[in-house]
Amino acid sequence: MDTALAQLREQLHTELRRYERMAVAYSGGVDSAYLAWEAYQVLGDKMVAVIADSPSLPRTHLAFAMKFAEDNNIPLRVVQTSEMDRAEYVRNDGARCFHCKDELFLTMERMLSETGITTIAYGRNRDDSGDFRPGQRAAANHHAVAPLADASLGKQEIRALAQHFGLEVWDRPASACLSSRLEYGRPVTAEALRQVEEAEEALLALGFRQLRVRHHGELARVEIERGELAKALSLDMLSQITAAVKAAGFTYVTLDTEGYRSGSMNALLSIDSLLKANHAA
Repeated sequence: MDTALAQLREQLHTELRRYERMAVAYSGGVDSAYLAWEAYQVLGDKMVAVIADSPSLPRTHLAFAMKFAEDNNIPLRVVQTSEMDRAEYVRNDGARCFHCKDELFLTMERMLSETGITTIAYGRNRDDSGDFRPGQRAAANHHAVAPLADASLGKQEIRALAQHFGLEVWDRPASACLSSRLEYGRPVTAEALRQVEEAEEALLALGFRQLRVRHHGELARVEIERGELAKALSLDMLSQITAAVKAAGFTYVTLDTEGYRSGSMNALLSIDSLLKANHAA
């Protein structure tokens, strides 16, 4: 490990030692997984990772997250969240992510009231600061801490450290909840989430690594990492993509020639919507 990475890791350990006990909001993605792993190295059984078994979390992601925790001896609690009971979440405007994270942190607080743990940590890193992320507003409202960001760790350093310690999550593709695939204004329903999950799993089975199936009602817009687009453009593969996505319940399938890009649905939000979402209360 080079000196710069070692210093960043020591900064992270310094941040973690500030807390006697900690619960880490955990999803199985590289940020929260690395944070949970390091919290366990520092705090041992005085920490717990908490994952929400939500309809918007793909079943394969839940299974991976549970296995990662088990393989690394990380204490884990699985909680049920009820964001689907919130009208503000279901209507799917620019504040959807706020209401999802607010529900998660509320659920964690209720659970932790029985344990004596008062510190909730989540996986925000240094690179997240400038993004449109209303979930950070929810975290602030619940006084959740962000040790990775506080230690000035960015995504590249997190992946490098995870790789150094042999954590299989190190090169796991970035992912967001299934609800983020739905166009804004389209209500979040269990059926819509099922369609997206089924379509994406089928496309991953075709050998693609980074993709999204964006839900526009009867139309599915498929985003595939630009480096993999050439593979998608053969007539045979296009037929397989179309069949796989239609089998999930879509009538029309289109391949987005811009390829995969994080947060592409945000282009549909007005500036006013963005401002309201960032100041959701």
